[in-house]
Amino acid sequence: QVQLVESGGGLVQAGDSLRLSCAASGRTLSNYGMGWFRQAPGKDRELVTAISWGGGSTYYADPVKGRFTISRDNAKNTVYLQMNSLKPEDTAVYVCAAQLGKFRPSYEYHYWGQGTQVTVSS
Repeated sequence: QVQLVESGGGLVQAGDSLRLSCAASGRTLSNYGMGWFRQAPGKDRELVTAISWGGGSTYYADPVKGRFTISRDNAKNTVYLQMNSLKPEDTAVYVCAAQLGKFRPSYEYHYWGQGTQVTVSS
């Protein structure tokens, strides 16, 4: 089992930056691909970005390309999401998830965190 805990969310203004963290316990994250998802009120959950176990491969959804950066520190068992130039439409609950096996960003994820709220005011 892997337990994931997100932190770093908050209320910011448009144009500001935030860095989210996803800390894992239970098992090392080095064997897992990791993804950040978000869900806004009334909308489906969407994959924002993902990173392979070694960090060599990444995926970004079009709305966040050039503004968000995913990274990981396997020694600290932590994954990060740096969010710059935030927009009101980025407002959502952000959840990290871990994926076993071959890195396929849009495929099944096996462990999920509880999420952290990000609110961007205009």
